[in-house]
Amino acid sequence: MVRRPHFAARRGFALIDAILGGLLLAFGLAAVVTLSQRSLAMLQRGEREAQASALLDELLGQVITEGPVEFARRRPVAGKCDEPWNDWTFTIDISSNGEGDAWDVLARVQDINGVEHRCATKVAPREVNDVPERKPEQPIDREDRFEKKKEAMQNG
Repeated sequence: MVRRPHFAARRGFALIDAILGGLLLAFGLAAVVTLSQRSLAMLQRGEREAQASALLDELLGQVITEGPVEFARRRPVAGKCDEPWNDWTFTIDISSNGEGDAWDVLARVQDINGVEHRCATKVAPREVNDVPERKPEQPIDREDRFEKKKEAMQNG
């Protein structure tokens, strides 16, 4: 005579199988949620770092363009950044290393979370009257250029 297993034993195994499957699914979903939160936080941090590097580049570019002495005379060396970054603050430290030596320039910006980003460079000294002449070597005839372009378009 062949004995068949009881249905109660089969139902118990199915219940345990369903509970274990639910637990595995819960752990998988928890991992996905955690990873998505981390990636969002890293994305926001990267965005703040990109903004900070753009602000630092602009500040150091102004110091290099105007010269360290003129920049310190004409502009504030600390304060809030212009729109749309008025939540950010900046500080520029300019120090001389002596007559004829390069100036040390340290630019710092602080984001809305209080994280400080910094960049340092050296700037060559510039005489007060040492302003580069920004004129083309030959004058530009804009009307002639326009006429030549117009003729080229008409001729194909």
